[in-house]
Amino acid sequence: MKEIERAGARGVAAALAVISRASKTYARGAAEVAALVEVDLEIQPGEMVALLGPSGCGKSTLLNVLSGVDRLDAGTALVAGIDLGRASERELVTLRRERIGIVFQAFHLVPNLTAEENVALPLSLAGRRDPARVASLLARVGLAARARHFPSELSGGEQQRVALARALVHRPRLVLADEPTGNLDSVSGAAVLELLDELRAESSPSERAAVVLATHDERVAARADRRVRMRDGRVIGED
Repeated sequence: MKEIERAGARGVAAALAVISRASKTYARGAAEVAALVEVDLEIQPGEMVALLGPSGCGKSTLLNVLSGVDRLDAGTALVAGIDLGRASERELVTLRRERIGIVFQAFHLVPNLTAEENVALPLSLAGRRDPARVASLLARVGLAARARHFPSELSGGEQQRVALARALVHRPRLVLADEPTGNLDSVSGAAVLELLDELRAESSPSERAAVVLATHDERVAARADRRVRMRDGRVIGED
């Protein structure tokens, strides 16, 4: 992939993702809603960052910006050196396919594919096969026995775990997770967070994946290295 623009400053260059003075507004009927207001955020390789705040505070929009699904109205967003505002749609698709794993709140599983086929999908789209990796991830999320089942045959919690395995199968550099434990019981939720931690340890320190998760659950956020608190589209603090 052609890298559109690589930041020159040392701190920015070392970061895996950089959001600078990011603003995004959506139209809601005749009104405009400010989803993000001059947000600054850096994500370093290997760290887990929790975005905390109530519904509508901008968490999901920020994840969409980091994935290149939404483009900013103002400000800049860089991921792995790619300026997402300047990248073409094809380049953004390639970035998501090769370097980003996304756990959607709505799962977005393909209904006519089995669990194992859904997990293997990112590899298939890249012309790759790794049945052992697919089987290992399904086992790690407790779904080895459900590999041949279709999404309609799985519970909501099982579908969420399939979506997580799919997001991790291609060993992405950046994992974006929107309420990854929202449909899970406490035991399954803890297992998901453990898996995200294991992912970060799979590579060398400079190549370690970063995880950004949106949550309203303080207990989930406590597992993160850093908590970014949001309200009304703004970052109001970090700890």
